[in-house]
Amino acid sequence: MSYLVTVDVEKCNGDGECVDVCPVEVFELKDGKADPVNMEECLGCESCVEVCEEGAITVTEQ
Repeated sequence: MSYLVTVDVEKCNGDGECVDVCPVEVFELKDGKADPVNMEECLGCESCVEVCEEGAITVTEQ
């Protein structure tokens, strides 16, 4: 199963919470914003969605 991880850069505050909580290191901070650079590793746990207070992250099953 694969997942599409998207970040709304307009909402992202760059606090790095998603980077810290992701168990498989899907995210990196680039230019002060979360970037899902390892999306193929996503487990679909949605920990990043839960920790993002801005509501900037979505995870959808493909």
